[in-house]
Amino acid sequence: MSTCATVSRDLDEPVSGTAATARTWLLLEQPGPWGAGALTSSHLDPVLGRALENAAQGTGVRIALIRRPGRHADLRTPAPRRVFAAHTMPGNAWLRTAAVDDPRELLGLDLGALGRGDHGGFDAVLGAGPHTGAPLALVCTNGKRDRCCALLGRPLAAELTASGVHGIWEVTHLGGHRFAPTVLVLPYGYAYGRAEAHGVKEVLRGVREGRIVVEGCRGSSAWERPGQAAELAVRRAAGVYAADVLSVVSTDGPAPRREVVVAHADGRRWRVVVTRSAALPPRPESCAAAVLGTPARMDVESVRELAPAGRH
Repeated sequence: MSTCATVSRDLDEPVSGTAATARTWLLLEQPGPWGAGALTSSHLDPVLGRALENAAQGTGVRIALIRRPGRHADLRTPAPRRVFAAHTMPGNAWLRTAAVDDPRELLGLDLGALGRGDHGGFDAVLGAGPHTGAPLALVCTNGKRDRCCALLGRPLAAELTASGVHGIWEVTHLGGHRFAPTVLVLPYGYAYGRAEAHGVKEVLRGVREGRIVVEGCRGSSAWERPGQAAELAVRRAAGVYAADVLSVVSTDGPAPRREVVVAHADGRRWRVVVTRSAALPPRPESCAAAVLGTPARMDVESVRELAPAGRH
């Protein structure tokens, strides 16, 4: 039986506009096995995990567990453990880190402030500071969510680590199992699908140089899905690859046809028409799905640069 990732690849399903949405990512190191609901089905105290899930609702913060690549099925976590927070909004993108002896310290965080891009409380509560190492590449490897993530994600994470790439972590869930291996790169928050080691290395090289690689990119988690597709379309059409310079400033019109305005930090603006439709023919949206589905796809109809303000 074909996996959901194989079917998606064979159907050439587009990956643009399929990234998970989160203005801020909060990542907690938790080795050991992960269940489908990682925060409540791992070696992490499930009461703590449920409290963190509840606290994050409506804040723009997405919480995930991470672990180093390698053998970890029965590994218990020694103290301290690593915590990262990354805000992905252009103009205020940052990546902070701390070490905690007790993960219950995270309950003292103001997740609403984190979601708005304010890391002052994160720093004060956890003694955090800026992450000064390599950018992070989070590879989804949670086979209990979908077997494709384990079958394809874990070998990718292992290959990258074995080849000396720094900043590689396994992560519990990035969405879009059918695009496995899926990778999220921080601090800018761009997700990638059907990733291969050479491609991830180029993406990380780009981040170090302050540019975004668009090949295989699912979009920036800072935006909703129409905005993700529109921003990537502008990058391709206008040749804008610098990181942290494009923002989605408005999304108008009734679904399924949306008009998205994307602005550059230098003042340029583009109107992008994005249409949402059902991907056909029906296909498994995950390997565990009991029935075939028609996942949403984002198709860009047009990209038009707007005249500067004051000009007609």
